Amino acid sequence: MLATPDQQISLTDPDSRSMATSGRGSGPVGYNVRVALDTEHHLIVTHEVTDVGSDRPQLARVAKEAKAALQTDTLEAVSDRGYFSGEEIVACDQAGITVTMPKPMTSGAKSAVRFGKQDFAYLPEGDIYRCLAGGRLKYYYTNVENGPKLRRYWTNACRTCALKSRCTTAVQRRIRRWEHEHVLGLRRGGSARIHGPCAGDARRSSIHSAQSRRVWEQPTFS
Repeated sequence: MLATPDQQISLTDPDSRSMATSGRGSGPVGYNVRVALDTEHHLIVTHEVTDVGSDRPQLARVAKEAKAALQTDTLEAVSDRGYFSGEEIVACDQAGITVTMPKPMTSGAKSAVRFGKQDFAYLPEGDIYRCLAGGRLKYYYTNVENGPKLRRYWTNACRTCALKSRCTTAVQRRIRRWEHEHVLGLRRGGSARIHGPCAGDARRSSIHSAQSRRVWEQPTFS
């Protein structure tokens, strides 16, 4: 077992694997099945079976396969939040695919009843963020953090702001902006939609995933 590339051996189904679906690094032994449906005719246009538990790195490949199967120049792909990945969405945009999906709310601000990034309006003409109190968070510098380039914004007006307790526990409220965030087109409703090259009559494909777990019954003898 230790000699195998992933240190796994399944004696019942050699191709199945334990798919990590949480931070604990373990999960069900089976497969992750992805399908793309043509929403006009409700037919499966492409499918994929893998032993990777996460859907995040799969969006662009499945969407491109659906676009090729439908033989269309533009495609609108709709999926759930499990597929949300900035890099995958940008790859779809470059391939002429518009993506619509909910954005995962991973910030701890909401659980602490504080304002989240989605509550700040980005004003591209001035490259600033506007907070709910009317303050302006201006751009200061860009740094690289684990790969992507992040632009940093903040304001010095937080000290005297009446809404500070509902916004941040730090001295200043700071916001990071990904270099490709303009492609994501994040809206206040919490969904992400690329404003890419899709026309109004673009074909639409819905992408789904499901885990298939191997269940083995003990043989019975009479």
